[in-house]
Amino acid sequence: MQMMTRDVLLERELEDDDDEDGDIVLENLEQRSVSGFGTLGSQQDFQTPEFEEFNGKPDSLFFNDGQRRIDFVLVYEDERRKETNKKGSNEKQRRKRQAYESNLMCDGLQLEATRSLLDDKLVFVKVHAPWEVLCTYAEIMHIKLPLKPNDLKTRSSAFDNFNWFTKVLQVDESIIKPEQEFFTAPFEKNRMNDFYIQDRDTFFNPATRSRIVYFILSRVNYQVVNNVKKFGINRLVSSGIYKAAFPLHDCNFSRQSEDLSCPNERYLLYREWAHPRSIYKKQPLDLIRKYYGEKIGIYFAWLGYYTQMLLLAAVVGVACFLYGYFNQNNCTWSKEVCDPNIGGKIIMCPQCDKLCSFWNLSITCESSKKLCIFDSFGTLVFAVFMGVWVTLFLEFWKRRQAELEYEWDTVELQQEEQARPEYEAQCTHVVINEITQEEERVPFTTWGKCIRITLCASAVFFWILLIIASVIGIIVYRLSVFIVFSAKLPKNLNGTDPIQKYLTPQTATSITASLISFIIIMILNTIYEKAIVITNFELPRTQTDYENSLTMKMFLFQFVNYYSSCFYIAFFKGKFVGYPGDPVYWLGKYRNEECDPGGCLLELTTQLTIIMGGKAIWNNIQEVLLPWIMNLIGRCRTVSGAEMRTPRWEQDYHLQPMGKLGLFYEYLEMIIQFGFVTLFVASFPLAPLLALVNNILEIRVDAWKLTTQYRRMVPEKAQDIGAWQPIMQGIAILAVVTNAMIIAFTSDMIPRLVYYWSFSVPPYGDHPHYTMEGYINNTLSYYRVADFRGRENPYTGLGNYTTCRYRDFRNPPGHPQEYKHNIYYWHVIAAKLAFIIVMEHVIYSVKFIISYTIPDVSKSTKSKIKREKYLTQKLLRENHLKDVTKNIGVIVEKMVEVVDNNLRPKVD
Repeated sequence: MQMMTRDVLLERELEDDDDEDGDIVLENLEQRSVSGFGTLGSQQDFQTPEFEEFNGKPDSLFFNDGQRRIDFVLVYEDERRKETNKKGSNEKQRRKRQAYESNLMCDGLQLEATRSLLDDKLVFVKVHAPWEVLCTYAEIMHIKLPLKPNDLKTRSSAFDNFNWFTKVLQVDESIIKPEQEFFTAPFEKNRMNDFYIQDRDTFFNPATRSRIVYFILSRVNYQVVNNVKKFGINRLVSSGIYKAAFPLHDCNFSRQSEDLSCPNERYLLYREWAHPRSIYKKQPLDLIRKYYGEKIGIYFAWLGYYTQMLLLAAVVGVACFLYGYFNQNNCTWSKEVCDPNIGGKIIMCPQCDKLCSFWNLSITCESSKKLCIFDSFGTLVFAVFMGVWVTLFLEFWKRRQAELEYEWDTVELQQEEQARPEYEAQCTHVVINEITQEEERVPFTTWGKCIRITLCASAVFFWILLIIASVIGIIVYRLSVFIVFSAKLPKNLNGTDPIQKYLTPQTATSITASLISFIIIMILNTIYEKAIVITNFELPRTQTDYENSLTMKMFLFQFVNYYSSCFYIAFFKGKFVGYPGDPVYWLGKYRNEECDPGGCLLELTTQLTIIMGGKAIWNNIQEVLLPWIMNLIGRCRTVSGAEMRTPRWEQDYHLQPMGKLGLFYEYLEMIIQFGFVTLFVASFPLAPLLALVNNILEIRVDAWKLTTQYRRMVPEKAQDIGAWQPIMQGIAILAVVTNAMIIAFTSDMIPRLVYYWSFSVPPYGDHPHYTMEGYINNTLSYYRVADFRGRENPYTGLGNYTTCRYRDFRNPPGHPQEYKHNIYYWHVIAAKLAFIIVMEHVIYSVKFIISYTIPDVSKSTKSKIKREKYLTQKLLRENHLKDVTKNIGVIVEKMVEVVDNNLRPKVD
């Protein structure tokens, strides 16, 4: 039979075949032979192959002939051998699959089917792309391929003299050999002689071959419904027609392959990257990129660089923490709280109605000591430092990213943004393109698009309201439980009871509320994954649009979910409470909660510690334990001891699928951590240290997970980290404001500085020199007990008092403006606003200067890019001139030969 194009086959089937629902289905093509392609027969011809057909090599990466490389594997379940056989549905699936595989062969791919050795219901279809197919699609996809070896010499580094010191951290080059560098250009079939082709079998590496085959698999038709073509392997997998589709790992991760042609890259990655003993070594980024593609490579490059930069932040954070820790005994205001003659004699007003009693300030002694560690001058220094650090990190990462673009050859990445199969499948409306003035199909009209946008926006707004409702629920919990703890805990005014000494009502409420808040956050996270459903309904046209839309939705959800409770504690709790005789109520029922006399900074620290620590533990359980347990269960279901003898494609099938958005969640996890490290770092200087330890483990856990527990992902090209870059820049800008406001409004630093420089000396103070003595007494106002009204009237079982104290700056009873804010309050407010303005302007100015002075692309990288571009163009031009000269020479020779023949005397 002569070769038929796929379009001819489609037309013939469209004329003949209709399924039971009226949908036009391509079928019966599988049994047709196409000259030069394919070895797949009908399903009735499938024979269960004997193990000897694999030549005793379970890690073989080739067809049974040992010549053609397996570039992709499709897996399906034979309908005839299913226990529950729904004839109509199974027949439709079989027909769609037959049409799809036939069309793959018409596109030039070669297929070979074999049954599973462990489960005879499973059929594995191995896919091979011949040389002609690879060349054709390499040109369509604008894939850059080698022209000649790169002979540019890299400049020597100033740190070369210290190689002996860093050698222990480097990957052993005798194990993972450096890749040879080439000048490259987008492949063109008509200029094939210009490219560096020494061996056709190795010219396209396995990652490139898999990417090309996946490109074809994603665009081949299998059905036509109402004149709309359905296509793509993703739809077939999601509908259950195929159970899986994946490229192969090259060997077992724990041992080298017996096949001498196998590069054993998976084994090398496990040994030098994913194994715990390599935790101190640098990542082999070039091998990661070669094996998994640039998209995964750039993620690990970014994560590694972020972790390196965290080392500096962690050192400074620990230094600031130690400064506060060793100076806590010199904290004058904490000593006054703990002093029996000062704090022991200060009677505080009740913080709730009816059930709460008067309490002694000295019971907050322990919390005030802890607060001195975090609320110190080091906090201010660290907040300013982190504002500069985050700018340095982002700017230097841009330079590193530019270097990787050059080294990985993605500087001028040309990828046509193809419409997603899910989008094209819905294209049923015909419109006129305003640019081409030609008819084209779109999935919905303008009115339909407006309806979809409205519904999606409403869904997003609903989820945000749900988060806010959960935060309000936590606030109500705080208010209710504080009353319970205040009523149940021992009412010892002197604070000598051991329980009361360490477990105050504020501390108990804070810890329990933080734990419950963390649990609710984790529960809501599972709900927010429905953002995928919202994005699918929105139906973005391209994969980039889809990922950007999903990224913004998920980050918005996670931002509100993780940070809302922290924002409440930092900027709302204790700020709008009124005073004992006129408190502020939530919903007219719940009295607004107050901070400790030292402020809410310690509670914010507690909240951050619980959420960051709990999130790290929970993520590791999800990323490590769950895949390991699932794979363990899968292995237990197989025949005992058979796994070592099963072929590579069957071993990989029993691994966990990574999922198309697997890398998305890895980025999201790290960006949320980045927010904790930058947005609230003024309250918790140890946050970078926790993030550093977590990331060191995270890199190796992700590496272990990819190399041992998951199927190999389809390699993808990527220039950068995508939409996450502007998100980090937005967080960096917001972090300056939040940290300035935390120091101004959450910590007690500004009131202390105002007291030290203004109110501790005449005319406002009684001290002859600057001091912090008397600060506590100055920050607590008086209230007359007789002025309590109605429901504010406190519990009086512990004695009668004429006055009590509360945290505020108000005039005392008997003053002409009693209970109104005094002059000190307005001084403090002015100082807080001035501090915020000065700190923001200083840090933003420094950030601008740093951004301006540090170019995004280094001078050496620019020179290399220009030099390579020049040499590449020169090489192509010279080769083109050689071809032209050669052709002209051939033409001249023929012309000379013709002339000679005409001038030569004819012989009769």
